[in-house]
Amino acid sequence: MTALTITNAQARALWLTTHGLATPPTGKLDAPQIIHDLGFVQLDSIQVVSRAHHHIMWSRNANYREPVMDRLLGKHRAVFEHFTHDASVLPMEFLPMWQRQFRRMREKISRSAWWGKLDPDLLASVKARVADEGPLCTRDFEHVHEGPKEMWHRPPHKKALDFLWFSGVLATCHRDGFTKHYDLAERIFPAHLREQKLPDEAQIDWLCHAALHRLGFGTPGEIRKFWDATTVTETAAWADQAADLTSVDVQTAHGGKLKALACPDIEARIAALQAPTSRLRILNPFDPAIRDRIRLKRLFGFDYTVEMFVPAERRQWGYYVFPLLEGDRFVGRIEAKADRKSGTLTVINRWSEPGVRPSKARDEKLNAELTRLCRLAGLDTVTWALSPGAP
Repeated sequence: MTALTITNAQARALWLTTHGLATPPTGKLDAPQIIHDLGFVQLDSIQVVSRAHHHIMWSRNANYREPVMDRLLGKHRAVFEHFTHDASVLPMEFLPMWQRQFRRMREKISRSAWWGKLDPDLLASVKARVADEGPLCTRDFEHVHEGPKEMWHRPPHKKALDFLWFSGVLATCHRDGFTKHYDLAERIFPAHLREQKLPDEAQIDWLCHAALHRLGFGTPGEIRKFWDATTVTETAAWADQAADLTSVDVQTAHGGKLKALACPDIEARIAALQAPTSRLRILNPFDPAIRDRIRLKRLFGFDYTVEMFVPAERRQWGYYVFPLLEGDRFVGRIEAKADRKSGTLTVINRWSEPGVRPSKARDEKLNAELTRLCRLAGLDTVTWALSPGAP
């Protein structure tokens, strides 16, 4: 049977549609639905303007404000925190499908040389303190660090808390700023979800189908990387056995073709496609639509790298650089930083993509989006630190 061909224009529109970026970010805010549709939202501690999870949500609905996520987690228990490819929030309803991930993370850490051997007595005492005292954060445990402080260093009690959290014994109760407070999982996770026991095969099938549903189309490797909760072998076996998948050829931005799998309703999705909004969007570096840099370059021809951990003298762009999306095209990137004390958002630099001509209309769109971004971060003013003649 001849594989269905998805043109590059269709592929871009599908990708933006599945990631909630094809329509203007307006209307009534339904934050739980946004997280459900995306599958997860990555958490990150870096606050150059607004932390990644807040920015990602705001990009889907500009009525979102930073306190919303804290309420979803700590008050409404609508989401839980755990690890996909990185620390993330997931819909609470996904918990039964995450049981094997708790086990996988526990086994992975137990084999890790970096983590080292964890003291069973320490684990038991940390758990007992949380059980007796209620939600605790790492500051509630006394520890005096000896010797030079190393990057990524974690004291023993922090490793114990994290191990129990990765294992699903503890759960995030709430956050104070970005400080995580831990409680017993049974006091956080609803019993009817926590007590569901599903075989690994059912969880793998759900994880792969749910990933493909949110990707629209993808290679087995892209499907696996979505949650990072299945192995290469497990994903390949699922792809071989699933009977409802469609084989497709996806045209890339550079004219090539990529063989991939598509969700069962792919033809209906293509038929329903509309041109993505022409609104200019400032995306976060950790936005799920651009997380897979290889896929991003294939579909959009946009070469993007996060350079936060690259020494300053070796950076091509800057420390925290935001991609600019207009319609179905990445037109540039900016480096910007917020000063919350002065209420100012400063644009440090701006770059246009090759072939993108300067335009007054685009400048106006960017200024309007910067003003909207200010509202998310509680800022008042946009200033430009660019030298005369900068793009």
